Amino acid sequence: MDAGAHEGGCTCGDCPHGAREGHRRAVAAFLLKRDGFAAGQGVPAAVAYSPSASRQWVSEELTQAAEAVAERGRAEGAAWLARLWRWTAAVVWAGVVALLLGQALTAIGAGWTAARTAGLLAALVVAGALTAASWFHRARGGVLAPVIGEDNRLSTSRAVAASWVLFLAFTVLVLAGQLAAASGNRERDALIDGLELARGAGVVTVLAVVCAIAVLVRRVVGLRVQGQRLQKVRAHRPRAADLLSDDAGRGSFADIQYVVISGVALAFAAVRLARRPEQLPDLPWGLAVVVLVSAGTYLAGKYAEGGRPVILSVVRAREAGALDAPIRTGDDIEIRGAGFVPVGAQGADRLSRMVVRVGAVNVHVPLVPVTGGFDNPTDALLTVPVPAEAEPGRVDVQVVTAAGVETNRYTIDLTE
Repeated sequence: MDAGAHEGGCTCGDCPHGAREGHRRAVAAFLLKRDGFAAGQGVPAAVAYSPSASRQWVSEELTQAAEAVAERGRAEGAAWLARLWRWTAAVVWAGVVALLLGQALTAIGAGWTAARTAGLLAALVVAGALTAASWFHRARGGVLAPVIGEDNRLSTSRAVAASWVLFLAFTVLVLAGQLAAASGNRERDALIDGLELARGAGVVTVLAVVCAIAVLVRRVVGLRVQGQRLQKVRAHRPRAADLLSDDAGRGSFADIQYVVISGVALAFAAVRLARRPEQLPDLPWGLAVVVLVSAGTYLAGKYAEGGRPVILSVVRAREAGALDAPIRTGDDIEIRGAGFVPVGAQGADRLSRMVVRVGAVNVHVPLVPVTGGFDNPTDALLTVPVPAEAEPGRVDVQVVTAAGVETNRYTIDLTE
């Protein structure tokens, strides 16, 4: 192996513990540098005399450091996904072992039945299929690959739909196993009758709705992103918290209630299957309607989230004691509005990608550090210098966010 390559997909040359350790070190170094600049340390004397020059120098230094952190984060995410398939396969087979132990314990006194054998065989078939899928998708998270969205986050709608699909597939396999072992015509007819829609109408309806929600949510999000009505930024890697939170990691009511109610209904259906393994779980219509209401709430939440960034006003930034004056080239302007920082784009590598168009000139928004974060840019306020290349007169100002979404144009009067 090359001396500059380490385990975990890291090839940085100075990281002895793999991609995770390299990312941790890069983050620690960046935070130390940011807080040092916020305290006025480390700025060269050649630029310290000018507030604008020192601000630009600090912003460039932080941008380069943030890019290094982002690169290490992507490497760590790719290495984590490559390792994840083994963990997912282990969890699947642990579930099979847990099912075997549960059946063995409940069989004491009641005896071992054909339904228990069919359940165990069905679990082996499902586990084998999931393990094979994990291997084929080992570079994308194993069995979790189908529920990872285009933004590299776990999709709540896909996870809920996948859970119901797996449960129904297991249920049908249990019935098929019992049908194969049945010896009498009456027993076989009873098992076939157990697949009739009248018995499993509730669970089939829930399956249809959650699968439709998963497809519809993907379509809705895609159209809203293309129409610049929703800002999405890609995550370094998926996390379990994605199922219950928004892109910024904050708890989302719509996601939480959908996961909780679907999980409760799924647990109820599993109990019904355990009690009556000869038919599809007869999910009561009351519980099925609760799941449908929860799915509708989740879909409505997806429609309601996001929004296009907007500029409300642009004013000249004035320092204490300075005289009031019109906006001139070289002055700082404050752009006030909403939605400048997309959800999940609070990292320095994302903030450094923000651009303000002043006429025909693109101005990168400078990063202004403070202890624990950044004072500029923020979601509602940006401060940028007016470039000398901007032509005097009526000039349009427009913000381009880290997600590539453009705001409305706001016209200002620029004097020489």
